[in-house]
Amino acid sequence: MYRIRGTILPEAGIRDVFVVDGRFTFEPVEGARTLLTDCIMLPGLVDAHAHLSLASPAGDEAAEYDRVRASARAHLDIGVLALREPGSPGYGSFGLGPADGLPRTITAGRFLAPPNSYFPGLAREVDAADLPEAAMRELAISGAWVKIIGDSPLAEPMRRTYDDDSLAETARRVHAAGGRLAIHCVLPETVEAAVSAGFDSIEHGSFLRTDQVERVAEAGTAWVPTRAIDPAIRQLVRDLGYSSQGVRRIEEQLDQQAETLRAAVDAGVTIIAGTDAGMVPHGLVGREVELLIAAGLPVTVAIGAASWTARSWLGLPGIEEGASADLVAYTVDPRESPAALVRPDVVLLDGKLVRFGGSGR
Repeated sequence: MYRIRGTILPEAGIRDVFVVDGRFTFEPVEGARTLLTDCIMLPGLVDAHAHLSLASPAGDEAAEYDRVRASARAHLDIGVLALREPGSPGYGSFGLGPADGLPRTITAGRFLAPPNSYFPGLAREVDAADLPEAAMRELAISGAWVKIIGDSPLAEPMRRTYDDDSLAETARRVHAAGGRLAIHCVLPETVEAAVSAGFDSIEHGSFLRTDQVERVAEAGTAWVPTRAIDPAIRQLVRDLGYSSQGVRRIEEQLDQQAETLRAAVDAGVTIIAGTDAGMVPHGLVGREVELLIAAGLPVTVAIGAASWTARSWLGLPGIEEGASADLVAYTVDPRESPAALVRPDVVLLDGKLVRFGGSGR
């Protein structure tokens, strides 16, 4: 049994939070061990775009089982208590969670892409006609999400992969079965097609325009901008042999993302933090939050994108009566010092004390 006293974000005011049998309660509990007072509490950090089998600290030669767990531990070490893996080369992350002493992990099965349109070996390749059925098979495995590659970066110019009808039919069938859809998209026309089809999240949206954000907001589509991969994208198009004019055009569009993000927040678009770990190292969600702040987002919006907003969007509870006790607590207020976000003083996962006073327990 534990007691923590402090401010629960995003609400104001001081409260006592107790943990009993792995769950939160606000009712006083005699004999509870006090961990912290005068602190800031969040319901765990979230990285909503991480590919655990890729770029794992375990190394590329390790078995998938070891790769995904090593990556998940890297996230847990900084206070990430929930992960979403929107697409993977395999199924090794399915079911990963507190029973393994690791963050709650929501998966989307295999990436789905047309033949020869995505990086070799990563996607399950399916033609447009087969996309709805393939999506249903991936949903049956993940139980939650499906991930579709909506445009291809492999050749200049970038191009869309699936037509409007195949995306719309896929969305109709997945939603009817209770699932949700994420789409890898860079191009504005892919964004438009995904929003029209009713996709639940835009992953990257690197060239999303300010004149599109009202439409995204009206559709209720969330945007996971993965700003942490900006340098990697700039290098990738050079490595792929894009022309100097093509590279310049892409860099100009990437330079516009901060303005588009501010417009999106003003329009009411839900912004969710995801790092695209796998393309960059695991455990960088704090960097993603800092990049959102640098783009001009209010600090509470940026932190919420990696905590309470993301958890609510994923269907996970916050710090509330009877909820599973996922919590990070800080003696330094991350609203004032965002760098402190990845240095929690207390980490509780499913009520178990993972970190206390800077050391794992």
